[in-house]
Order: sequence, then C-alpha cells, then structure tokens
Amino acid sequence: MATDVELLQSYACARSERAFTELVQRHIDLVFSAALREAHGDASLAEDITQTVFVELAKKASKLIKHPALAGWLYTCMRRMAANLRRSEDRRQGREQEAQTMNDLLSSEPSEPVWRQVQPVLDNAMHELSETDRAAVVLRFFEDQSLKEVGLALGINENAARMRVDRALEKLQTLLAKRGVTSTTSGLAAAIVVGAVMSAPSGLVASVATGALAVTASTATTLAAVKLMTMTKLKLGIISALAVATVATPVAIQHQTQTKLRAENQSLREQVEQLTQLKAENERLSHQLAQSNGSHLSKDQLSELMKLRGEVGLLRRQTSELEKLRNANRQLQAALAKAGKDPAQQEQTEGLSGAEYQKQAGIAKMNYAKYWVLAFQLYAEKNGEHFPAGFEQALPFLPEEAKVEMNLAAHEFLPNTPKYGLTPDQYEIVYQGTRSSVANPASVIVIREKQAWQTASGRWARTYGFVDGHSEVHSSDDGNFEPWEKQHMISPASPSQ
Repeated sequence: MATDVELLQSYACARSERAFTELVQRHIDLVFSAALREAHGDASLAEDITQTVFVELAKKASKLIKHPALAGWLYTCMRRMAANLRRSEDRRQGREQEAQTMNDLLSSEPSEPVWRQVQPVLDNAMHELSETDRAAVVLRFFEDQSLKEVGLALGINENAARMRVDRALEKLQTLLAKRGVTSTTSGLAAAIVVGAVMSAPSGLVASVATGALAVTASTATTLAAVKLMTMTKLKLGIISALAVATVATPVAIQHQTQTKLRAENQSLREQVEQLTQLKAENERLSHQLAQSNGSHLSKDQLSELMKLRGEVGLLRRQTSELEKLRNANRQLQAALAKAGKDPAQQEQTEGLSGAEYQKQAGIAKMNYAKYWVLAFQLYAEKNGEHFPAGFEQALPFLPEEAKVEMNLAAHEFLPNTPKYGLTPDQYEIVYQGTRSSVANPASVIVIREKQAWQTASGRWARTYGFVDGHSEVHSSDDGNFEPWEKQHMISPASPSQ
C-alpha cells in the first residue's frame, strides 16, 4: 500500500489522477466529519468546505511532499477554509440585512417623477456647486463613468473619487431641496442618469465640427480673444461660487429670521412715504380751497381731492392692520417659546409626516456616521493605523458638512431642516485598536448611536459605522441589539474577525 508521500509525489510529478483520487478516498471521511462540525450540521456547507480543502491540496501538492503528516495538514486546512467561508457568508448576510433594513426604512422612488421635479432647477443648482464637485457629478452621473475613471480624470484614487462623488451628490441634493425637490441621494442619482443627457441629432456632430473648424481657420485671432474672455468669466464664476459657499453657511440662520423683518420694514417705509406725499397734496388742495373764499372747485379738482382723501384713509387702515398682525406674530412666538417649541423648528417639522421624518432622519444619521468613520480612516493614516480614542482627535478630519448641527446653538435651526441629533455626543466609540489588525473590516463596528429610536412600523433602529468606512442602520423587533452587536464587535487585542 502506497504511503501519502508516495501518492503525493506521483500526483505532483506525473499528474496521476489515480494517485490523487486514492488520497481523497483515504482522507475524505476525516475532512468531511470535521467540516460538518464546523458547519454546525449543515451538510451542504460541509461539502463546500471539503471540496475547497482538496482543491487547496491539489494546488500545493508539490510543496507538501515532505510534510510529515498529511492528515494533520488537511485538518488544519479545513479549519482555515471553514473560517474563510464563514466570513464570506457573514458579509453576504450583512449586505442582505442592510438592503432589507434600508428597504424597510426608506421607500424607493421611480426615477421619472423625480426627474420631472429636478429638470427645471438642475442646472442652476449644479452651477452653485464648486468646480471640483460639479466635475465629479458630471463625470459620474452625466457621462456615466466608473469611479476609477472619475478618479483618473480628477487625479485621485478610486476610493477618494467615491468619497468626493458622494459628498458632491449630497450637496446637490441639499441645493435642490431648497428649490422644493424632495428625493433621496439614490433617487436623485437615478433620475440624473436617466434624464440629464439625451442623444443629440445625428447630423449635429458633422455640422458643429465643420462650423467650428471653419471659424478656427478664418478667425484665429478672434477665437483667442473669445477664449480669453470665456476663461476670465469662468474664473470669475468660480471665485463667486467659492465666495458664496464661504459666506452662505454662517448667514443661513440669520437670513431666515431677518427676511420677514426687512420685508415688513420696507413695506412700512413705502407706505409712510406714500402717506406723506398724499398728506402734502391734501394740504395743498385744502389750502387752495380756503383761498378760494367759497368759490367752487372744478369738477376734476374736486374728484382728485376726494380720491386722495380716500387713499389716505385706506393707507391709515392698512398701517393699523399691519401693526396688529405684527403684534399677533410676536405673541405667537412668545407662546411657542413658553411651550418649549422654537417657531423655526415648529414650521420645519409640521409639514413632515412621521414616516417621512424618520426616513429623512435615517438617511441623515447614516451619512453622519459615514462621515465620522471616514474621518477615523484619515486619522489612522496619519497615526500608524491607530483609530482615535475620542471624537475630538478625529474632528480635524471631519468634513465641514458634517459639522452643521454641531455649530448650532440649542435654539438655532437651518432653513427647512429639522435637527436629527447629528452631534458626536449622540454616538460612542466601541473599537480603538489598529485598522490593519482587523481581518474583516466590513463586519467590525467602530462607532454606534448611543440610543436606539423607534420607526413608524414599531421596530427599533440604531446607526453603526464600520472599520471599512461604510455605515448602516440595523433594526430590531424588541430593541435588543446586544446579540447582533456581539457578532460585530471586537476588542483591540482580538483582531480575528
């Protein structure tokens, strides 16, 4: 009877299928039984593990000829293959769970109705983006390029391109929301891909190219001047956009509260000016009437006088009514303040249903957690792969758009934007080890929301950020997240997941 070493040598040197088949028959019971225990009785999974082990044996046959105990190697290999399959299965289940959870929390949107909302205001909103963000959106969604191609065009790597496209799309969503477009980032992306670019007429390419070449050949000097003017305007546009972006955030809160007062003051000033003019004209006509010593005014003069007196009385009544409305407004704001409700917040949330509010809150919390874990990634790159021990250490790497609620006082709100609790004190760090020591970063939690929240369907939800930089909302029927969290949380000294 040939030994394991002789059979391995025969297969490795002569590719003897008979020798390899005999090895499989000799050891398959050992491998399958151990695999069945690892698979907790799942025979199908045990068969997959067994198949993988003997594939590995065939690949490494020449290196194992001198191994002292092939059975021991097969047993160890089975353990490793089982762990790899479990990790793959965990990742698959995690992706399915994430998709199912977001399907429960967020409603999908058909792209055509969204595009009908977006179409009239898209280009104006696009030109409010910075040049870099605008280029990222155009390359990714208008020209349908891959993230790798976007990165090459912008001079960055694929991961950085993904982050830039995500941020640019979120900024565009915010700009469109101010114009009345209600859509998630995924719905907006789908709508832009479907409707933003349409095929030009078939003959337009030839006519445009011919015309442009003809003009270039005959008017090179003029074209140079036009190019200079175009570039100058483009630079001015970029500078203006940057200036608007720099100034817009600090004045956004003041603008909402001051706009109504400015409008009221302007209206009052105009009415006072009209009233003053009418009073002067009334006095002039009255003086003429007194000087006439009882003489009769002409019919036209008398009609004009009566008309002016009527307008003066109307303006006086309007001024009085305006003052009453202003007083009532002050009283309403004071009543809301006593009841613990800010008028701006009351106005922003009254138009949202419970389900819609929770949908928007879920999106905002997922984006916020994603911003933080990406900031953790950038911190780790600068600090020997170590994640920060506190949020303040990663704060310099946090994008400005994630600091909005952090920079607001308790009584302050952005226009048309409720608060969702997007501040670091609402989250906690659960992993402080090194990034490189985590074998499966897509399944290990770095930060989590401190308090779970109840959805409109009665389930409980909680936001998590993972080592690889993604975030997700996990849901539970009874609000008990501990069993699931134990599967996705490790200590710095246990990087085996």
